[in-house]
Amino acid sequence: MYQLSPMPEFVHLHNHTHYSLLDAACTPDQLINAAKADGQKALALTDHGVMFGCFEFYKKAKKAGIKPILGCEVYIANGSRFDRGAGKAATKKRNYFHLVLLAKNDIGYKNLMKLTTLGHTEGFYYRPRIDTDLLEKHHEGLIALSACLAGVINAPLLAGDYETARNNAIWYKNLFGDDFYIELQDHGLDGDEIVLAQAPRLAEELGIKLIVSNDCHYIKKEHAVAHNVLLHIKDSGIKGVNNIHELRYGKPEMYFKSSEEMSKIFKDFPQAFENTLEVAEKCDVTLKSDIKMPTFPIPQESKATTLEEYLEELTYAGLERRYPVQTAEILDRVKFELG
Repeated sequence: MYQLSPMPEFVHLHNHTHYSLLDAACTPDQLINAAKADGQKALALTDHGVMFGCFEFYKKAKKAGIKPILGCEVYIANGSRFDRGAGKAATKKRNYFHLVLLAKNDIGYKNLMKLTTLGHTEGFYYRPRIDTDLLEKHHEGLIALSACLAGVINAPLLAGDYETARNNAIWYKNLFGDDFYIELQDHGLDGDEIVLAQAPRLAEELGIKLIVSNDCHYIKKEHAVAHNVLLHIKDSGIKGVNNIHELRYGKPEMYFKSSEEMSKIFKDFPQAFENTLEVAEKCDVTLKSDIKMPTFPIPQESKATTLEEYLEELTYAGLERRYPVQTAEILDRVKFELG
């Protein structure tokens, strides 16, 4: 009798949910359920530029018996986070690169919150950007992965600039040490071939470990078109985005692949495959259940007894100021929004 080979162990470290607004289609529940169904023991959340979903993800992953890895795919400014429409940072497409950051411990989690906050309050220009100055100040307790084709290493490689990719890799290696990994992805895109050919060479030259991932934005392959519709919402009315079957991401491969699928795709990189387990082992964050939320006291002069009633009171007061004549359409919309 033949003995079945054990399922290869693997951890998805690059995943987005609907908290990556108008960019990913799955929920934390769906992501967790997919990981559990595949027998995966750990799972990362790396939404774009935000950490809105971390607490929900943490609680639900713990309940499902899966180790939650809390992270974020941040935007690194091409220059200073304070640059606005000048020089190399003059265009939306060229003013940032991607970088995946994962919290190793509670210090790392706090630093990640600090970075994402400053990205919104100081660096926001099309995206909530941070820069290398902030990374130097707030990198303790963090693991860095070089991200997708728009990443700090891969983007220069695609532009034919090996020297810049090399210099970037040296900088991140010096900052993060053994907690910096060069990330490999393979979604069947032309750019993937370039990275898969050049990134391993770069990693070997500099003594940096490789790691594999799939840029997950939805759960099943057949969800690609529905996800594409989501991407087009923010571009509604723009010429050339009417055909929802022309996938913005090029291929229907940004789904939650099984460990077996990932093992086959990266059969030539077994160590990089196993390094996902190494990273998962490094990460151990504990979130307290008593999340501290701001208190909004109801003024004494208000007739409201609950925050919901006070919100309604403020809404209708504002309505009186802005719309002296209130049509049925306006009132219906107010009721809808309050609901």
